[in-house]
Amino acid sequence: MTSLNQPQIISVLPATGIDRTYTYKSDEVLVVGAYVKINFGRQEVVGVVWEINPDNDLPLNKIKSVADVYDAPPLTPEICAYIERVASWTMTPLGSILKMVIPSYKLLEPPKRPLKFLCTHIDGAHGVTLSDGQAAAADILKSKIDADDYSATLLDGVTGSGKTEVFFEAVSRAIQSDKQVLIMMPEIALTGGFVERFEAHFGERAAVWHSQMTPKQRMTVWHGVATGVTKAVIGARSSLFLPYNHLGLIVVDEEHDPSYKQEDNVIYQARDMAVMRGAMMNHPVILASATPSMETVWNVRSKRYDKVQLPDRFGGALMPDMHLVDMKGEKTEKGEFISPTLHTAIKEAMQAGEQTLLFLNRRGYAPLTLCRSCGARLECPQCTAWLVEHKKSGRTFCHHCDYGGRSPNRCPTCDAEDSLVPIGPGVERIAEEIETHYPDARVMVLSSDTTDDGMALQDKLDAIHRGDVDIIIGTQMTAKGHHFPLLTCVGIVDADIGLRGGDLRAGERTWQLLHQVAGRAGREALTDGRKGQVYIQTFMPENTVIESLVDHDRDAFINAEMEQRALAHMPPVNRLVGIILSGKNEKAIENVGRQLARTAPQSVDFTVMGPAVPAFAMLRGKHRRRLLVQATRTINLQKTIKKWLAQTDVPSSVRLSVDIDPQSFL
Repeated sequence: MTSLNQPQIISVLPATGIDRTYTYKSDEVLVVGAYVKINFGRQEVVGVVWEINPDNDLPLNKIKSVADVYDAPPLTPEICAYIERVASWTMTPLGSILKMVIPSYKLLEPPKRPLKFLCTHIDGAHGVTLSDGQAAAADILKSKIDADDYSATLLDGVTGSGKTEVFFEAVSRAIQSDKQVLIMMPEIALTGGFVERFEAHFGERAAVWHSQMTPKQRMTVWHGVATGVTKAVIGARSSLFLPYNHLGLIVVDEEHDPSYKQEDNVIYQARDMAVMRGAMMNHPVILASATPSMETVWNVRSKRYDKVQLPDRFGGALMPDMHLVDMKGEKTEKGEFISPTLHTAIKEAMQAGEQTLLFLNRRGYAPLTLCRSCGARLECPQCTAWLVEHKKSGRTFCHHCDYGGRSPNRCPTCDAEDSLVPIGPGVERIAEEIETHYPDARVMVLSSDTTDDGMALQDKLDAIHRGDVDIIIGTQMTAKGHHFPLLTCVGIVDADIGLRGGDLRAGERTWQLLHQVAGRAGREALTDGRKGQVYIQTFMPENTVIESLVDHDRDAFINAEMEQRALAHMPPVNRLVGIILSGKNEKAIENVGRQLARTAPQSVDFTVMGPAVPAFAMLRGKHRRRLLVQATRTINLQKTIKKWLAQTDVPSSVRLSVDIDPQSFL
């Protein structure tokens, strides 16, 4: 840094929930994007130089000096502009977005020892031979890299078609062009096996970024990215906000996955923010999925996105046979949930030395515990939700706030002893049923409760790959990205779970999830022309989602769903925005909600509904109300909402959050 005779006047954006910059002075020459430590109120915080020589009326002696300057690569002007754009789009304070770029001030401190960066040299060599269809798709994606310009491309391939190997070709081309690459994954649980695939393909491990990293790992990856030394990152949604030095490609794998939507603090859709980043910084974005989101389908049909298709499975494997199991005609034993039809399929798979996956998207033993004496239900005192019994640990939990304790022997309401009964199945209860019927089978439960860290999950996945497991019982984590060579039979225990209720995206999410689960069956080419077998247990066989799954008719579902959305003026044709009010004082929340409703603009292009009590009227001890904005795409949505909200004084006891394009209405 160069010292000055006259202090430099700068504006600094604090990395905290602030929506403005503040004027400081520095005795060193600083550039826009430089990291500084500032005295802010009664604390010291990290900030970034946002402007040099801003308009300022304060005398020099009234301007605070920066407390320190960090020796870290400054944010590029492009990243600063991106932060401003994300803040504007999500209607979030600017400093909150900056906080995602600098999640901890310790990242900026000089390391005690030299950092050993990952993924610094990649030659792109690998031993995989692509099929003709894969090679053609890869050539198109590589041409996007060569164009050195923005594009958004849907890589649309059936489950088992080898989408990963195809977009790896684009990754290789980008790295060979001396650009950085980000591969986004929907969940931390998927990163372990994917990192191994990356290393097998490229000969070097990629850097990984997610919430469970140690401080040292975070520092290494953050500095490797900021200096441009690290060439490839595999990460969860937060990896999008790393300060890349020269990012040249973003791949959003499983782009349809709801996990890309962050619902807390800064509310944003990482897939959409990835596309925004590509558009602002002129580089390609690849969206990969076998079950693309309705938004992405709409963007393809509107010619905003390109599409590359892989219609066939790799290596000669065939799509599985789909079997509808109408539970109204099946006679299951009392207290059991596996149909005779599915039992027959399980036995056949075991006799052939093959594996079965039983899918149920419910953790624990039972989703509801009921008292036979008084009818009371075990409920969470902090949320509008039932407590879920986990029989193995002898505890009940709320899956929304983690409240829980020992499972009671008496009813907390009427004190009746031994009156509490589990209602409905979770994966633990299905495992109990399977172990009763197949005492010699090697059974594994795969859920977030049984895989509390990456190593535990990887150990279980390795056991499945070795063939040490006969029957896998799993939640949605089994649906994504896994390739089990011996898995030929999939049983969907309750296909109707996601179809209950009035959520706008219930049908879409159920179709995506069940299609992905079904796609785990028979991914390896079987002898004698055999296929994988999928059994869908349902009480609603006439439902469009179920029918399209059984018929392998994805287009029928997408077209029907898109038509319904258009008729209802719902996304992706129109826009939605959620306004969420929360706080301890229920009366204050109701007052703010009524005031917002009174002042809301109403027109053919902009309609406000509510306030309404959501399904979760209370969450984590706070009362909640929701308003919903429905608008056409012809108006400046954020500008209109900002002007509207400014008319209401929101007390400090009430938190108001804006959810652009909400994915959940709970």
